[in-house]
Amino acid sequence: MKKVVTFGEVMMRLSPPGFAKFSQTNTLDVVYGGGEANVAISLAYFGLQASHVTRFPDNIIGYSAAQFLRHHWLDSTWILYGDQFMGKYFLEKGAVHRPSQVVYEREGSAFSKIQPGMVDWKAVLKDADWFHWTGITPAVSSGAAECTKEAIAVANELGVTVSADIHSRKNLWNFGKTQKDIMPDLIAGCDVVIGSDLDIAEIFGFEVSGELEERFISAAQQLITRYPHIQKVFDKDRKAISASHNSIRGKMWNGKSFRKTHKLEVTHIVDRVGTGDAYAAGLIYGLLHYTDDLEALKFATAACALKHTVEGDANMVSLDSVLELTKGNTSGKIIR
Repeated sequence: MKKVVTFGEVMMRLSPPGFAKFSQTNTLDVVYGGGEANVAISLAYFGLQASHVTRFPDNIIGYSAAQFLRHHWLDSTWILYGDQFMGKYFLEKGAVHRPSQVVYEREGSAFSKIQPGMVDWKAVLKDADWFHWTGITPAVSSGAAECTKEAIAVANELGVTVSADIHSRKNLWNFGKTQKDIMPDLIAGCDVVIGSDLDIAEIFGFEVSGELEERFISAAQQLITRYPHIQKVFDKDRKAISASHNSIRGKMWNGKSFRKTHKLEVTHIVDRVGTGDAYAAGLIYGLLHYTDDLEALKFATAACALKHTVEGDANMVSLDSVLELTKGNTSGKIIR
């Protein structure tokens, strides 16, 4: 069984039931999520051994979050505890022409106070096949950035494949460093990168122009040329017809060839949050199990599409469900 390790903050998500607005409700639904943990949960549902490394407050909220991860088959061995505050975000889900809205409350969280040396990365990654992180994690604090750097260095030393979903979030970097200061050193140790042409250009200072496909290939090739450890760059195209109807397709560049999937129409979105994480998880599974990059890309795009039908942050769908969609089964008929 393949083993994947992820690293990043987990937050409490609070949202009104269904598609209600905050002004319409007296109750809030609570789940836990974070980009990297969402990836791990997806992979656990696909049957992989998945372990998430994070830091929770040492109180009932932190214990509840850890229990949530264990409930969804994640190994919680390497969870750290300390301090008292857990990051939160408030989500008001949109519908049709009303967009979703998110408010974050994460400054000073237990995870943001993580420090280098707290995690024994050699023990964590000893038997791992893959390590995944996102650009959100090093943006949280200098300590989180240093811990990410430690993890990548050990993964490279042990021959563990490293992937990053780079997520350009300029406003999150508030500890005296910018993503342009920190991300280059981190991305240099990655094998697989997920990122749009705009994010890549913004973070690494590249010039891109032309049509959508041309811009992506240009940005991806510049990234591979500057950081030769990177083998493949992935992204997805999303067209939002409304908050309830999107079309998506996956694409990639490996330095030699461009591949893309057919579009998948998602016509009745239940929850769009975490769909990028579902795509990342699909890529990791696909690249671990398929020799053809296009097959991995098809799997990832199908996983992403299915997440739009699942409430909460993580893609709690089975491997068989994704495989059925890759075969073109979009009927949604009851399975008995």
